[in-house]
Formats: sequence, C-alpha cells, structure tokens
Amino acid sequence: MKKIKLGIVMDDIRYIRVMHDSTLRMMLEAQSRGWELYYMQAQDLSLENGNPAALMKKISVMLNKDKWFSIENETKQNLNSLHVILMRKDPPIDLSYFYLTYILEQAERHGVPVINRPSSLREVNEKLFTSWFSEFCPKTLVSSHQAELKGFLRQVKKAVIKPLNAMGGHSIFLLDETDLNCNVILETMTNHGKQMVMMQQYIDEIKNGDKRILIIDGKVIPYAVTRIAGEDDFRGNVMSGASVEIKKLSAKDKAICRTIAPLLKKKGLLLAGIDIIGDYLTEINVTSPGCLTEIDDETDISATKIFIDAIEKHAGNNYKDKL
Repeated sequence: MKKIKLGIVMDDIRYIRVMHDSTLRMMLEAQSRGWELYYMQAQDLSLENGNPAALMKKISVMLNKDKWFSIENETKQNLNSLHVILMRKDPPIDLSYFYLTYILEQAERHGVPVINRPSSLREVNEKLFTSWFSEFCPKTLVSSHQAELKGFLRQVKKAVIKPLNAMGGHSIFLLDETDLNCNVILETMTNHGKQMVMMQQYIDEIKNGDKRILIIDGKVIPYAVTRIAGEDDFRGNVMSGASVEIKKLSAKDKAICRTIAPLLKKKGLLLAGIDIIGDYLTEINVTSPGCLTEIDDETDISATKIFIDAIEKHAGNNYKDKL
C-alpha cells in the first residue's frame, strides 16, 4: 500500500454538514487506505519566488457528528511535498478563487496532480459551459442588458434567473412576465447592467426533481440523486431544503452524459456533477461537486471509492515517495 500524502483545499471544516459532506467522505476513504491528510484553506496558500507553499494542518477525520476531525500539527510546506491535491473550495468564483487556481497550477508545474485541474476550473464556468451542449439545454440567455432580459422573459413567459458565479441555489429567482418585482430583480442581479446573469426558460418538470448525475474520470455513475423542492420553494437543491430520492438514469440522461463526459476527461476534470431537469441540461458542476454520500449510502456502489481509485490511477508515476 502506497503511503500517499493528500492535500485538501476546502472551506472551513468546522462548518460542514458532517453526515452529508462529500469532501469528508473522500478524506475518510483516503485515510482508510493509509494516506496522510493535509488540510488547507484558501488563505493558507502562498507563492514565493514561483514556489507554491501553504500552512498545512495534518488532520485525522471521523464520521461522527459531534467530533469529525482532529488537527495534529500545522507547518508551512511546499506544495510539491504532497503527492496529490484535491481542490474542493466552494464558489463563489471570484478573483480570489482565480488567484488560488494560479497557485495550484504552479504546484502542477512541480509535478503534483491537482484535482480538478486548476486551468479547467477557470475555463469551465458551471453555468456557461452548458452552452457548449446547447442542444440539450432549455432556452437560455446570458446577458447584462435589462431590456434584452425582459424581452427574453416575455418570449418564454416564465424563467429562472441566476448569477454565473454562485452555488447551492444562492440568489436564484423565478420570474414571470407579469411579476411587478421584475425590474428591481434585474437591476439587483445585473448590478444595473454591469454584471452578466443567466436566464433560462422555466422547466415544469422541476416539480419531479432536479437530477444530479456524477461523472468520474469520464465514466457515468448509473444513479441520479434527485433533489425535490419543498412546498415553499422552487429550487431543487439540498442546501435550499430539498428532499432526496435516488433514481436510475433515463435514456436521455445517459445520452447527455455520454456526450459531455469525453470533454470533461480531456480537460482533466476528474469529478463533475451534471444537473438535469426533465430532459434538459442546466448546469455542469466542476468546482466541488457533492452528492457522493447519497450515492454511497443509498445504492449498491460507492462513488467515493470509485473517485479515490481514479485519483490513484491518474496520479500514476507522480506518486513518488517524498517522505
């Protein structure tokens, strides 16, 4: 068994949803294989004379809602002391996030695989990238022009508007052409015409759930985590209070994912979460896709094990004994 040093860049581990957090499950699986875990937040990373480094905390993890981690020590180390790095920081995709990917890209230049690939995290916007597969998408407009957005809304009658850099259902609005709040929502969302947003035709099938499908190393997991909105919300997102059901993929689900998967693999996006409502592609999540825990707990396969297996396979010769 290889003693792999795994670095994890994530948000504050003190505030995760312990029993549902996919990053924690990844850490638990890696730890069970004898890997050493090093935890970092974005603010811990630095770049000095081209050398990427971080204040790293050696960490142990447990699946216990009262105590789920233990920090052993903190030291500043070069990122090239690690064998592999998991980039699991959540959006927003702002300038700080972009700068972080540049530091991680320097680690790649020193031979350390970073998953998902930093340059592709910059390139693949989780909302906009669906346009590369527009044949599967609902009617969509990306614009900062309020008159254009209002014209699109009149055309489709009912639409969802969302920011391009957020996650978890944050700042998503449902509008129809008669909504008296339309002007103020568009002004706020576009920052008075200075910020692009995405507007998509409302899909009635959201009542049956928003499907999250995982693609790992180009292979499609055969189950969808279907998130069903509560009675007082239209958003099919667990963080917004949606309930969860596990369903097998439909023929259309499989066709969409088979089309997307090769390009994701080519771009070094080892883990992606594809969101489908009805038969329509709505998002391609690559920053820190979740729902691995639901697959693990409710089906006969472990998405987490498949993912950690893929990390081992893809790192290959980069797993050198640096201890």
